[in-house]
Amino acid sequence: MPELPEVEVVRRGLERWISGRTIAEVQVLHPRAVRRHLGGGEDFAARLGGRRPGVARRRGKYLWLPLEDGEESVLAHLGMSGQLLVQPHDAPDEKHLRIRVRFADSVGTELRFVDQRTFGGLSLHEAVPGAADGLPAAIAHIARDPLDPAFDEAAFHAALRRRRTTLKRALLDQSLISGVGNIYADEALWRARLHYDRPTATLTPSRSAELLDHVREVMSAALAVGGTSFDSLYVNVNGESGYFERSLDAYGRENEPCRRCATPLRRRPWMNRSSYFCPRCQRPPRPVVAAPRAVASRSSS
Repeated sequence: MPELPEVEVVRRGLERWISGRTIAEVQVLHPRAVRRHLGGGEDFAARLGGRRPGVARRRGKYLWLPLEDGEESVLAHLGMSGQLLVQPHDAPDEKHLRIRVRFADSVGTELRFVDQRTFGGLSLHEAVPGAADGLPAAIAHIARDPLDPAFDEAAFHAALRRRRTTLKRALLDQSLISGVGNIYADEALWRARLHYDRPTATLTPSRSAELLDHVREVMSAALAVGGTSFDSLYVNVNGESGYFERSLDAYGRENEPCRRCATPLRRRPWMNRSSYFCPRCQRPPRPVVAAPRAVASRSSS
């Protein structure tokens, strides 16, 4: 699933090519693409006609287009294979084209939602009242991401200390910090020399701040080269792939030498995913040994 850098690349493309254009027509070509819209495909298309999306926004892995009245927003989730593509009107339809959005201008391009596995989709939602960015109420529970200027570092550090969980679980908890997925969690933990199963309560404030810095660094580096594209499904609005895969230090490098100490990297199954780490640089936490229970002595009669 695309993580923050990949979604941000798409958001920037939407801001450049879509924001401010009046919608002339919406065609829903597959019902699953609007399954999160309660009114269905016809209602989704009818309610968008004649409306104008504002500047594209993002929180974590979600992005949305606030509509000009400020009361509703079009929420997009890319799922496993979703693509938002800006294409010329006369470009051949993609095999897995699910939604087409045409505009009332002479620019000559349209927005297409293409999704091979149909896990993603578009939907129309009420915005949080008073939210200047048109944040859809449906994702108001999602935490801000580490690249957001309003991200609360103190609250993040405090949450790490009080939660009874482990580092990678915390990084993937979208109610604590959004936008971090399996790839960038492994990369940040490798940079911080921290094992994915280390309890969060054992981190000092300085170490948790250091980890957050590495999360930001790896995401910024990925964003600079268009994100990570392991296959043709992860592309920007122009259909171009990202190149951060070439710079990965941990993820996907099982048995390859660690770039710090040359120890072969390992992969371990983790929550239906995989975790990649260096067994020397990222030593696993010591198992907690329960103290023996005291046995009360009985006085002899």
